[in-house]
Amino acid sequence: MRQLARYLSTDFLVICLMTVLVFTFVMCIGVVIRAIDYASLGISGGFIGKLFLYNIPYMLSFTIPMGVLTGVLLLFGRLSFDGELTAMKACGLNLWQVVSPIIILAGIASLLCVYINAYVSPLCKHLTRQLMAEVGVKEPMKFIEPGRLIREFPGLLLVVGDRDGSRVEDIVVYELDDSGNPTRNVRAGYGDIDVDEEARVMMIDLYEVFIDQRDGGKGNAKSHYINAEFYPVRLDYSRFNNKRITKKPSDMTLMELITGIKDVHLNYPGITDEEVLTKARTRMIIEVNKRMALSMSCFGFALLGVPLGMRSRRKESSLGIGVALLLVFMFYLFIIIADSLVGSPQYHPGLITWIPVFGSQLAGFVMIRRIR
Repeated sequence: MRQLARYLSTDFLVICLMTVLVFTFVMCIGVVIRAIDYASLGISGGFIGKLFLYNIPYMLSFTIPMGVLTGVLLLFGRLSFDGELTAMKACGLNLWQVVSPIIILAGIASLLCVYINAYVSPLCKHLTRQLMAEVGVKEPMKFIEPGRLIREFPGLLLVVGDRDGSRVEDIVVYELDDSGNPTRNVRAGYGDIDVDEEARVMMIDLYEVFIDQRDGGKGNAKSHYINAEFYPVRLDYSRFNNKRITKKPSDMTLMELITGIKDVHLNYPGITDEEVLTKARTRMIIEVNKRMALSMSCFGFALLGVPLGMRSRRKESSLGIGVALLLVFMFYLFIIIADSLVGSPQYHPGLITWIPVFGSQLAGFVMIRRIR
């Protein structure tokens, strides 16, 4: 039994490692394109090298589960095709005894993914954004990131719901006094960004504007509400390189996210709008569940991959990779659905990310029992 476990584990690890390398290489293509763009701007090779290095943990958070699934599919497809599974059963082994070494390795892969997703990947993402800030004068619009409280500009706080090129949507701007208290709350349906590279200034022209103007000191301020078709916002980014880049949910470690969920004001100081705070908390809840579900998918994919691989009865790698990509796409679809419900916390979007995880585990368990 020990020799069988070593034989299966070795084959699985080789297939899994090769698959992870292939998938990681494919995901690197996007980074290569970005690197070419930066190289054309005259940015140093050291910067490009760091860009590659900092993106690897994020890629591994996806490619390790994909590698586990593909490895299980290919291994058990080959064992079934060659009749080795039949021989093992003839020797008195049940399917769970055969599968157990692979399940244990998949569990170890899940723990590795937990560590990567909880600490390594968010740290590298934040380092990437800090790296971008060092050369950000060349691409200032990179700093207008959806879902992050932008507080690097003096005298205002800015939150953008979405951005596509120079167009932004669902914008909230808080104009502050010298004490840091909000004096004006500006909401806009959409806006357009225009960059003056010589003056190092970004102008955001806001449209469909609703303004909450506050007059008076803190505690006795009176609000006046104004509707406007147009409102300009001026952002000076010349001092960006000397500012510390604040973290958005995808940059936070697991403990930072949990702390932020308990007290959202720690990451959004000065924000009093409950709708904005609720969205921020929901976004962090989704981020936590997304990372943990993605990590635990290794275990679920291993359980599901065993019966699927046995039923395929083929040794071709193309079939295994195709099935793996299809299952991973379905998994990622639930993540997209959860992200789209950030404004609807009543639907508990964070739990949606667990549906494919528990679904794959349950389906795999039932199918293995039937095959056994």
